[in-house]
Amino acid sequence: MPGSEGGPSQQCGGPTRRFHIQRRTKKGTSKKTVYTYPSKKALLSIMAKVRALTNRSRHLTLEALLRQLNPVLRGWCTYFRHGVSKATFHYLDAYAWRRVAAWLRKRHLGITWKELYRRFLTGRPGNRPAENGIVMFDTMQVEVTRYRWRANNIPTPWTSILEATAAS
Repeated sequence: MPGSEGGPSQQCGGPTRRFHIQRRTKKGTSKKTVYTYPSKKALLSIMAKVRALTNRSRHLTLEALLRQLNPVLRGWCTYFRHGVSKATFHYLDAYAWRRVAAWLRKRHLGITWKELYRRFLTGRPGNRPAENGIVMFDTMQVEVTRYRWRANNIPTPWTSILEATAAS
């Protein structure tokens, strides 16, 4: 199937590569473990969405911006929470905060940082942008869970056969 450039396209598990998978030595042991990270392509994709949403002239109020930005951040973090994603979430959170703060500074020309913190960066913890009870989603609060390997807990079709032969 030709790609957008006219050459053949390679698709690994869908149109975009979502996870970057690495085998590394687990800290404190000599055992090798598989780690899954959000891929750079996936991170660049969400950063482009944040950049598009925080376009200078797109929204009238901070509340309208946060109503569109929060579901995007929440959905991306929920998808990638099953991996080693905490550092990526922190990076994304800082990026989104900087973009919203820049949007506010551009929207309110001449506003000082002190005034900006007093009027708009009132959400706690971490001076989250907030207006009318809508607070920017905190990606650092997403609980990261790792898939636990459960080889002996997964039932197999041979379990009942082995139990029957052991009983006889």
